Amino acid sequence: MDLDLLVSQFKQKDEKAFETLYNMYSESMHGVIYNIVRDHSIAEEVMQDVFIKAWHKSDTYSNKKGRFFTWILNISRNAAIDKTRSKAFKKSKQNLHSEYFVDILETGESLDNKTDAIGIKKFVTRLAEKCKAVIELLYFKGYTQAEASEALKMPIGTIKTRNRSCIKQLRNLVLN
Repeated sequence: MDLDLLVSQFKQKDEKAFETLYNMYSESMHGVIYNIVRDHSIAEEVMQDVFIKAWHKSDTYSNKKGRFFTWILNISRNAAIDKTRSKAFKKSKQNLHSEYFVDILETGESLDNKTDAIGIKKFVTRLAEKCKAVIELLYFKGYTQAEASEALKMPIGTIKTRNRSCIKQLRNLVLN
């Protein structure tokens, strides 16, 4: 089938053309999106949104500016990046605090024993309270520096400086 004709029909809101283009490009778009979001179900959701957006914005495509594949690829890439920047996506990727696993862990001591078994507890407990708070949020809970800044009610510059300083202290404790 002639791609230019197919795209022309797509722009005229022909459902058969939409279906054909979807079948042609959905696998490639899913791959591009997945490489950014790293979750198959989210990639599938974003891909569906991309094709719906392309359907509604089909009049903005011009073959003079580039190939249809490139146009929809850019929409896919931008949608995936937007998804990773969303608050909901970031929250879903944060590590959960150990309190969420109360039923899995026998006691609080078993977590301490496991932490002690790998030798981390003795190093982290030696750090100042301000370092413990920053390290817990950034490394154990998966917060961004901006989110840690909000949570600790500190300027982001302070968070960045403390992060570097605390990691340096932790490194010195571990290596000495």
